[in-house]
This record gives sequence, C-alpha cells and structure tokens, in this order.
Amino acid sequence: MVGMEKKESLDDLIEKAGGCAVIDGGFATRLERHGAEINDPLWSALCLIKQPHLIKMVHLEYLEAGADVLVTSSYQATIPGFISKGLSIEEGESLLDKSVKLAVEARDKFWDAIKKVPGHSYNRALVAASIGSYGAYLADGSEYSGNYGPAVNLQKLKEFHRHRLQVLVEAGPDLLAFETIPNKLEAQACVELLEEENINIPSWICFSSVDGENAPSGESFDECLEIINKSNKVHAIGINCAPPQFIESLICKFKELSEKAIVVYPNSGEVWDGRAKKWLPSKCFGDDKFEFFATRWRDLGAKLIGGCCRTTPSTIRAISKVLKGRS
Repeated sequence: MVGMEKKESLDDLIEKAGGCAVIDGGFATRLERHGAEINDPLWSALCLIKQPHLIKMVHLEYLEAGADVLVTSSYQATIPGFISKGLSIEEGESLLDKSVKLAVEARDKFWDAIKKVPGHSYNRALVAASIGSYGAYLADGSEYSGNYGPAVNLQKLKEFHRHRLQVLVEAGPDLLAFETIPNKLEAQACVELLEEENINIPSWICFSSVDGENAPSGESFDECLEIINKSNKVHAIGINCAPPQFIESLICKFKELSEKAIVVYPNSGEVWDGRAKKWLPSKCFGDDKFEFFATRWRDLGAKLIGGCCRTTPSTIRAISKVLKGRS
C-alpha cells in the first residue's frame, strides 16, 4: 500500500509540475565548487564522511532553483567502498542512511519555509535514492563501457546491489534511481532484485550511452528494455550521464520501445575520461541551450528532466523556468 501511495505521489508531482517534473543537477562537481575534496573512488560519497553540511547545502541550492526531485549523494556509496576506507559494515550502513536523511532534511527545511510564501511556484520535492552501477563502484570507467569482465555474472551483480538497496529502502526515500547502467545484465539484476526484495518504492532505471544509439556495452536498447518492460516495479526508464545532443533521438527510441515514463538528465556536454579521471575539452552547452533542450524533450514526451555531471543550479533554474513558466 505504501508503495502504491508513493507511485501516486510521483504521478501527482508530475501533474503538479505541468506534466514534466524537474530533477536536480550535477552533484559532485557542485560539491567541488564549494571546496569539497572528492578526488577519490568514493567521489561525492566521501562528503558523507567528511563534509555532510556541504551535501545539504547543494540540495538546498537545487531546491531553490526549482528541482522537484532531489537525488541523494549515494551514487558511489557502497558498503565495500566504505570498508575499503577502513569503516565497519555498520558505519557504511549509517552513511547510506545519512545520504537519504540529508536530502529529506533539506527538502523539509525548504518546503516548511517556501509553503508560507504567497504565490510561490514550487512543489514539495521527492527524494530519490541514487544507486550507481557496479562500474561506478569500480571507478575504472566501466560504467561507460559496460565491460565488467567474464567473472561478473548476474548473481554477482545482484549481490553487489542487494545490501545497499536494502539499507536505502529502509531509510525511507520516495523513489529509487538506478543510474548509469551500462549493459543488459545489470539492468536485469536491478529488475530481479526489486522483485526478490519485494520493493514497492517506485524506481527508474537510467542507462548511459556513448554513441547516442546503444547502451555502452554495444547492446541495443531493444534488448536492454525488454526485461524492464515486463516489470511493474520500474516506473520510469531513461538516460543519464550522456551528452545532451544524444537525448532527443533516445527519447524517440524509448517511446517506441516502452510505455513507461521517460526520464532524462544529461551532462553539460563535457566528456569525462573514466580512465584518465578528467574532463576532456569539448562543447559545453549553456543555460539558454538547456532551455531549448528542455522544451524540446518535454514536447517529445519526457516526464522528468534534469542535469547530470557539470550541470549547476543555474542549469536547473533554466530548465525549471521553461517547464514551469517561472521567471
């Protein structure tokens, strides 16, 4: 029953947002702007240990910019990752719980203040617990290749995700966001895990794409979406952490392949070299271009639109402006 209520709350949010809700933007890159040190395999999850106040600050920035959905700082937060830093399993679980609680606290603080302002144009945001791919944990760029090697099978991927999923669900998010999934096998693992754990919180599964046509593994999205389409545990599908210029054609492709809601939150246009661990010189799209993109993506049928790496509160403000008619 709780799961059904949460599903209705997402549908209700999309409706209140005018048919297309706004997701927040780049997190780790925003934390860096505030002086966070994230040059680490844990990436933004390192701030859960060292600088949690910065995480809350970034959440509040995106809420003020008009985000309807906050994505937690747990993308690279995993129990094995925390153990590698010398933490116990219990401490790792506590940090995963903290990632959700920080977002909820920011949401509640912002909403308690803004709901008293006459004529405001904000919605009470939902909190999506981020679940990064196995490649994100490996921090070797494999979330952009889908090549996990022959030793990684379906069972291994399910067991990798299971404990983190259990802890995040227990923390009480409104949504679950499986992000930068690079291949069919991991998509299958996510779907089967939702079924096995009987998770009733609505979720989305987002793939990355490096060619604008297929999953990073080279598998077609026809293949990747087949098992997702059979699941009533997955509410939405989409693309994140890909260049903006890929999104239009991928929305059209996903519309043909699925009846599920479509979610898109691309990068700024800059390209991340996962092996060299640096941003490559490339075209970066400004806020005015994202206004155009967001309008186009909404008109093509996207129901949730936001930003990923290197996008900022300014980007989200621009998207919110055109989707909600805000000034």
